[in-house]
Amino acid sequence: MDNSKDVREFLTSRRSRITPAQAGIPAYGGARRVPGLKREEVAMLAGVSTEYYARLERGNLRGVSDSVLESLARTLQLDEAERTHLLDLARASAPSEAPAARRLRTEVRPSVERILAGMTGTPAYVRNARMDIVAANSLCFTLYTDILSPATLPLNLARFMFLDPRSQDFFVEWATLADDLAAALRTESGRNPHDRALSNLIGDLATGSTEFSTRWARHNVRFHRSARKTLHNPLVGDIELTGDALELPGEGLTLIAYTAEPGSHAQEQLDFLTRWSATGKRPIEPAPANPHTAMTRPSEGDSRD
Repeated sequence: MDNSKDVREFLTSRRSRITPAQAGIPAYGGARRVPGLKREEVAMLAGVSTEYYARLERGNLRGVSDSVLESLARTLQLDEAERTHLLDLARASAPSEAPAARRLRTEVRPSVERILAGMTGTPAYVRNARMDIVAANSLCFTLYTDILSPATLPLNLARFMFLDPRSQDFFVEWATLADDLAAALRTESGRNPHDRALSNLIGDLATGSTEFSTRWARHNVRFHRSARKTLHNPLVGDIELTGDALELPGEGLTLIAYTAEPGSHAQEQLDFLTRWSATGKRPIEPAPANPHTAMTRPSEGDSRD
């Protein structure tokens, strides 16, 4: 696989965002012709010749030593995810050393299913690196009402985010989460460049969504470990939760668990959803969008569906 275009655009985009002042280079008079650093400035700071760096930025990372890559990462002030992505791109540039595509699981072991079921007060789901939700617990189905259910599994989060208009109502901070999701897919594409299903997914998203293609062109990457999200649920309105990613070693899967601050309004909302989930009831009518509006609770005389 020829990844020279990805290498070229990644290095160019990282170089363009670093100003001479940020790099510790004295500024002299006169307007600069390019945003960020010049190629020769990056080369000087990284300790390589301008010709050698120009070759790298043309997309050729074959044979580049780890020490040069580390120096380049420091010069371009790459964060952890960006540094890892650069190393992944370099590995993919060497066909003889490129790893085979990793098989991404679309099922979970029974013991993991039991862990999910035991998390009665915590909405949780399991996804693979391609963003396929492959399992979820009852409370998560209630939190993702009308979006996620046993019948919809596996559900791809990226397709839902960029191709389903309901996502912009469900994810209150849609633009921020869309940024994060596109960056996570870019990270996985560097880590697993030979995954044909991932390539097909990215192609479908780029063709079907301008919002995705714009974000994809930025070459941003990130690790998803913890994030605060505000979700809109028809029962409780807007609910602010923290989602933490817990990797399952050797499985190629990640468990996402949502929690609320103890004693917060969000915890009250989550407690209500937990009780609702336990009764098997479904909402009769949407709750007000204002999260501070009193929630409609089932009366004692209500019977189970």
